[in-house]
Amino acid sequence: MKNDYYDGYGRGRDEAGAGTKLTYLLIGGGIGAVLALLFAPKSGVELRGDIADATRKGIEKSKETATHLQERAGEYYEVGRERAAEYYQTGREKAGELAERARTAAASTANPFSAAVEAGKEAYVAEKRRGESKSITEGRPTYPVDKIEE
Repeated sequence: MKNDYYDGYGRGRDEAGAGTKLTYLLIGGGIGAVLALLFAPKSGVELRGDIADATRKGIEKSKETATHLQERAGEYYEVGRERAAEYYQTGREKAGELAERARTAAASTANPFSAAVEAGKEAYVAEKRRGESKSITEGRPTYPVDKIEE
């Protein structure tokens, strides 16, 4: 049988998260505790005292949970701050390296005309070597040879 119920997040009833299930459990437990107190055969004074005790316990538990969450949030903040500092330092180092490379490249090409001449010389030598290696591998010269008629 296909499950037609969805919780709005694309999950079916059987796929509801553990947090949702825990929330429902706590709400149900609270409602059950209040109903048990209201229907217990106690006098009004005892019932009000029990309700006050349950309320105090709930407030104390909430304060403990808030303190615990505050401590964990502080820990997460410290870890995040440390990682951000590490990433920042790494970024600064990389930026310094790139700046140094740029300075070196700019210094080597301070005179664009001489840099162009050097690049042309290197291209000429590379092309000459490529042509020589091609003629060696083919075993014949690269210029056309006319056939002599007999």
